[in-house]
Amino acid sequence: MKSWITVIGIGEDGLEGLTNSSHQLIIDAEVLIGGVRHLEKIPDYGSLRITWGERLFDIIKTLNVYKSKKLVILASGDPLEYGIGATLLKVYAPSEIKIIPHQSAFNLAASRMRWPLVEVERVTLHGRALGAINYYLRPGAKILILSWDKETPRKLASHLVSVGFGGSKIKVFEYLGGKGEKKFQEHANNWFYSDGADLNTIALDCKADVEAKFWPRLAGLPEEAFEHDGNITKREIRAITLAALSPFPGQMLWDIGAGTGAIGIEWLRTDLSCNAIAVERNKKRCEVIKRNANRLGVPHLQIFECTAPGSLLELKQNPDAIFLGGGVSHTGLLKFSWKRLKKRGCLVANAVTLEAQKSLFELQSKIGGDFTKVSISRSDLIGKMKGLQPMREVLQLKAQKL
Repeated sequence: MKSWITVIGIGEDGLEGLTNSSHQLIIDAEVLIGGVRHLEKIPDYGSLRITWGERLFDIIKTLNVYKSKKLVILASGDPLEYGIGATLLKVYAPSEIKIIPHQSAFNLAASRMRWPLVEVERVTLHGRALGAINYYLRPGAKILILSWDKETPRKLASHLVSVGFGGSKIKVFEYLGGKGEKKFQEHANNWFYSDGADLNTIALDCKADVEAKFWPRLAGLPEEAFEHDGNITKREIRAITLAALSPFPGQMLWDIGAGTGAIGIEWLRTDLSCNAIAVERNKKRCEVIKRNANRLGVPHLQIFECTAPGSLLELKQNPDAIFLGGGVSHTGLLKFSWKRLKKRGCLVANAVTLEAQKSLFELQSKIGGDFTKVSISRSDLIGKMKGLQPMREVLQLKAQKL
């Protein structure tokens, strides 16, 4: 199929930064679509002009009406780097779209900082919770951030102070690559700048204070990483469970009986392209899950407050993996979960009580799978000395849906 949508990345220098061929495509366009800022940089060549505004997704879905026209979409920098290109590819086939990238804000900011891009974390806070930055925080981390608006640098500075990274250096670039490019910098704990321009990119050089808490991305975080009341899947069991679930990029997990949300959160932390729904019937626990997800840098964890299995019928997308940490003795829930699992999907269930273990044995006799019995002991005081204190044994079933 011949491409009929052309997406051209432009910078703050407008037409001056484009190749002659890209400029000609804009001149010849019969329909020109972009944000207000993009369109203001382009002279009126007689095309029909459409501004995204708040109708972005509605317009994207109806682009077919212009299929017979020369259609050009303007985007900031590289359209595939947190840009409109990625959104278009969710609706139209790759063969329908031609993409001509420009230098991205990340490229420009990295060059200003002399930071090799392979050593830099890149994240957008555009339309995302500020807690998403927590995933990247560690001593010495270099992070490039696309801001949501002019208030982002100030809010980021305040947030860094609150999580023990107040000594970090924040450098803000406004209108990168344009004639009006500006920059200013200061440590987070001494931030005094008033709000600047909405269009800004941040370079963050992380420095941890003595009290800072930061966590690795491997599964099995210590219990203290989470807010909990003692009822939490212990770190050793979580590590084993995540290994059994074996997440791949982009996959969806249902964490049923989520409790603190630890399994769903650690699933997302293995790869931010993954998705997870924490299913929990207790409202207060749902609030705890939300705080834990934000605290550990995965605020995109979806939380579904409901009683399983009945309410799970509302979830339209079948999961790639299901973890059952609660309600395992409910045979109806086990059967429902297996039915909803995608082909080649993985179900992992942990049981502590004899009743729950009995249910798992019955399920395994019908669907197959492998059992693992996990016995963990931790050191504890015995008088003035130390000994190993056994924890409750866990029976784990892993089954693959063929």
